[in-house]
Amino acid sequence: MSRVVVRDKKAFSQEQGSDMHALKVIFFLIAFFIVSGSLFANGADVRSYVNTGDAYYNRGQYDKAIEQYSEAISLDPNLADAYYHRGLCRYRNGQYDEAIADYTKTLSLYPPNSNAQIYSDRGLAYLKKGLYDETIEDYTKAISINPQWPDAYHNRGIAYSRKGLYDEAIEDYNKAISMRPNYTEAYFARAMAYVRKASDDFKRLCDMGNKDACDNFKQLTE
Repeated sequence: MSRVVVRDKKAFSQEQGSDMHALKVIFFLIAFFIVSGSLFANGADVRSYVNTGDAYYNRGQYDKAIEQYSEAISLDPNLADAYYHRGLCRYRNGQYDEAIADYTKTLSLYPPNSNAQIYSDRGLAYLKKGLYDETIEDYTKAISINPQWPDAYHNRGIAYSRKGLYDEAIEDYNKAISMRPNYTEAYFARAMAYVRKASDDFKRLCDMGNKDACDNFKQLTE
């Protein structure tokens, strides 16, 4: 007579639980490796897009570079370098509003007060748009981060000069020249600030009836 084996229900239940646990571990490991592989692939793709964008940028092919940086951003929306380099391309294309937006996004992804260059680049875009107050604000920020940067003083001086604030402009040009004694652009800008300041003074005197001032104003503005 064959013997019927009756399994202990408690032991059988424990075996089932152990099997289910093992299956869960296996499924977890499979999912982990799939996700890890996907993340690794995405990371490689992001870097590939950025590197290709850099190559296009260096060749002056800004539209193609923008496409590559945009692809990188679509994979990693917090990739500061991609926003920054796309902003540089847009600036080169004359797309100043878009460049400003990219620089602003880049700044939001960096620690506060950590990158004078990005403030400088955004300041240039503001300068191109004639937004001189914003330009001055960004270059003042850049100078607070890097006080030994003559270009920042020079560019802020340009914004001051275009606002008619010639004394402030001359002070910035003086600072730039003190740091870089052969800074030809700063010498020229300072000379022009002196001329414009003199022109304004001659104009005021001319309006007050001074004939010599009128003659000098005419010479300066011809």
